[in-house]
Amino acid sequence: MKMPRVECPNCERQIAAGIVAGRPGKGRLWRHDPTERPELFGDALVSCTGSLEIVDLPTAGVQLEFDQDDAPEPVAEPAGPLGTLAMF
Repeated sequence: MKMPRVECPNCERQIAAGIVAGRPGKGRLWRHDPTERPELFGDALVSCTGSLEIVDLPTAGVQLEFDQDDAPEPVAEPAGPLGTLAMF
């Protein structure tokens, strides 16, 4: 499933939001780093304070779908036996 992107209320970046069970119009932002992380925190792993926050989704109750152009071509199965032997 392709997730909608929503603006984080703290860092204002577009972040993917997963649907919250039981709340069709709401989504939970994925964990992401703050934009000023390298300058303030160095190599420490720090999440944005907007991570995991519940926000309104732009398309409430609709599952986004992949484009059909991206679907892989079906592979043709070989006809007849595969040349294997039964073990038992």
